[in-house]
Amino acid sequence: MKNCPAVEEVMEKVLQELKKKIVEELDLKDINPNELAGDTPFFDGGLGLDSVDLMVLVALVDRDYGVEIFNRELGKKFSSLSPP
Repeated sequence: MKNCPAVEEVMEKVLQELKKKIVEELDLKDINPNELAGDTPFFDGGLGLDSVDLMVLVALVDRDYGVEIFNRELGKKFSSLSPP
């Protein structure tokens, strides 16, 4: 779909919700979810998360959004909120 305002609005809402959940779930006290850019890396040079944090993120996405990530390689590509 090209430039569908309704879809873009829903996606932005989900992205903002996900940012808040990540900050809360990982207890990132120094991070304001409203200032977190979608392309901020989760790991090196970004939020500084580790492999345990990645497991928590994968579980969060599964639990709250029903998206199951089975493949270990896919989990490694889950490196920011931006699409790969």
